[in-house]
Amino acid sequence: MDLGLKDKVAVVTGGTQGIGRATALRLAAEGAKVVVTARGRERLDAVVAEIRAAGGTVHAVAADVALADDCARIVDETLRAFGGVDVLVNNAGTARIGAFESVTDEAWQADLDLKLFAAIRLIRLALPSMKARGGGRIVNVTNIGAKQPGARTMPTTVSRAAGLAMTKALSREYAPYGILVNTVCIGLVRAGQHEARAARDGVDPEALYAEMAKTVPLGRVGEADEAADVILFLVSRRSSFVTGSSINIDGGASAVF
Repeated sequence: MDLGLKDKVAVVTGGTQGIGRATALRLAAEGAKVVVTARGRERLDAVVAEIRAAGGTVHAVAADVALADDCARIVDETLRAFGGVDVLVNNAGTARIGAFESVTDEAWQADLDLKLFAAIRLIRLALPSMKARGGGRIVNVTNIGAKQPGARTMPTTVSRAAGLAMTKALSREYAPYGILVNTVCIGLVRAGQHEARAARDGVDPEALYAEMAKTVPLGRVGEADEAADVILFLVSRRSSFVTGSSINIDGGASAVF
C-alpha cells in the first residue's frame, strides 16, 4: 500500500530509541526525507547509519527540545537540508511521576518544557512551511494517563493532558490549511526508560515486562513498531479525513476511548 510519503520531509523528535526510532525507520523506508533529533550524538549516528544503510535519506540534529533555541535550530536545519516541513512527530519525552507533594516547581517546569512547550514551539515553527506547501501532518505522542490519570502520576499526566487539548484545538484552527493534527496515547510499550528502570532495580527486563503485562487485556506489552505503524497511518495520505483524533495504543488497557 502506497502511503504517499515519498519525498515528504518528516521531523521526528526523540528519534533514537523506542517509538521515535521505529517511526523514523518506517518513514525512511516509505521514501520520506527524515530529520531525527535527540540529545545524544552517539545514538543519533547509529540511527543515521541504519537508515542510510537501507537506502534512506536522513539528517540528524543533536538538540534538546526542552530549550527554545534548540527547537528553532531543528526547524532551521530542516529547512536548510530539505527545503520545508511536511510531517512533525512530537515524540520526545519520558515519564516523570510521583506523589503530588513530592513534585517540586522545578520538576513541573522541566516536564512541561519537555512535553508541552517543545511541541508548542516546534509546531509554531513548522506551521509556516506547512502552510506554504499546502498542508501537513502533526502527531503528538501522549499517553493514556492523559485521559485517565491515576494517583501519583504527576506531572506527566498533566502535561500529556495539555497535549490532548492542544491537539484538538489545533486540528480545528488549521484544518482550513490542510494541516491535520492528531495524537496517539501510548500505554505499556517496550521502551528504553523501562529497561533503564530494570537495570537500576537489578531486574531482568523481560521479567519486568511480564509483570507489566498483567494489567494489559491483550496479555503483553506493545512493541515500538506497533506504535510506529499507527503513526505512519496518521501522517500518510490514507488518513486524509482524520484530524483532531486520539488513538489509544495500549492493548485495551485504558477504560476510556
